[in-house]
Amino acid sequence: MRSVELLSDAFDRIRTGTHDVVADLTPDQLAARLDNRANSIAWLIWHLTRVQDDHVADAAGTEQAWTAEGWSDRFELPFDRSATGYGHSSRDVAQVQVKSGELLAEYYDAVHDRTLRFLEGLHDRDLDRIVDESWEPPVSLGVRLVSIVDDSAQHIGQAAFIRGVLQRRKQR
Repeated sequence: MRSVELLSDAFDRIRTGTHDVVADLTPDQLAARLDNRANSIAWLIWHLTRVQDDHVADAAGTEQAWTAEGWSDRFELPFDRSATGYGHSSRDVAQVQVKSGELLAEYYDAVHDRTLRFLEGLHDRDLDRIVDESWEPPVSLGVRLVSIVDDSAQHIGQAAFIRGVLQRRKQR
């Protein structure tokens, strides 16, 4: 298995997790927070998708799906179009209100498709290319992609936990 195939499999798992977490949830459930400082499912999925969109587009030298495909207009969020959720306050998290889980899943799918197209054109040696010199040591493409997968997997786990809590509360 080539490195790119391994990365593609990891991103496929993030896609599956995204769809599983948002399936059949109402806008209120997507926006629910376990306390007033916690993240919501909507924010977690939006954020992990925005970060993937931002980082992969930067590495590929392309425009983000968020702006190129009109996702920022569909979401109608009160943030600058460049916002990814990094550094968001609790107040910002509360402002991530979405019309449906399908909207989140569709945006993720658009980013996922772009990610896989980008990965298809890579060779193992490409993963050594430095994509961010602002860190010490500088960040290679391979490290950046693994970082996206790791961050996304953590956020999917957090969102799945929230979903589970909400489902147990509903059953009471």
